[in-house]
Amino acid sequence: MAVQLGITLEVATARLTEYLTAESKVLGSQAYEVGERKLTRADLGEIRKGIAYWQSHVDRLNPSPPLARAVGRVRPASYRMR
Repeated sequence: MAVQLGITLEVATARLTEYLTAESKVLGSQAYEVGERKLTRADLGEIRKGIAYWQSHVDRLNPSPPLARAVGRVRPASYRMR
């Protein structure tokens, strides 16, 4: 398992999930009022910076996907070698 700065893929994935959940909640109700008080949940810009940060960790720690293989069909025919 790849480890970078003590951050494992599992930790990075969990943090990324938390940030994506926070973004979803903020997008649903960024600000609200209780009586005369106006409250703001969080700074969407900071959440998105966190998403980018953790996504980069996940990308670095996650093994590269296997290369795509070409799939095709060879048609029966007569070929000449030159």
